[in-house]
Amino acid sequence: MKLKILKYNSRHDTPQKEFIMPRKRIPVSNSAESFGERLTRFRQAAGFSQRDLAAEIGISQRMVAYYEKETEHPPTHLLSILARALGVTADQLLGTEKVKDNGKQRDNRLWRRFSQVEKLPPTKRKQIVQILDAFLGTEKLKKN
Repeated sequence: MKLKILKYNSRHDTPQKEFIMPRKRIPVSNSAESFGERLTRFRQAAGFSQRDLAAEIGISQRMVAYYEKETEHPPTHLLSILARALGVTADQLLGTEKVKDNGKQRDNRLWRRFSQVEKLPPTKRKQIVQILDAFLGTEKLKKN
């Protein structure tokens, strides 16, 4: 006895374009800059090396390099940590919001050093201020 398999739809085996659901790609940003390129730009603007940024957020340097070069999808569990470390919003990091540029470039590496100096005891801070004053005094004399 031969069994006959019935199809629930007569067109089931016929390949037709109308039945194929295309994949929908939703662009995160209208710009041509990828997430990795933005991450690299923000990292360099903040004065971080890949190793410094990795130490700041608690991952390996290899993962930072991967996020900058290989992946198009940002790590959602690190997005807020990355944004905070780089001094930008998560929307700016994703490319959905423009970065406001006031024309002045701030040396974030220097400001990070100053924030570390602020955490030192008062005697150490006083010594550093004296060194800075001496250095700035000699630079002022060179200009005159």
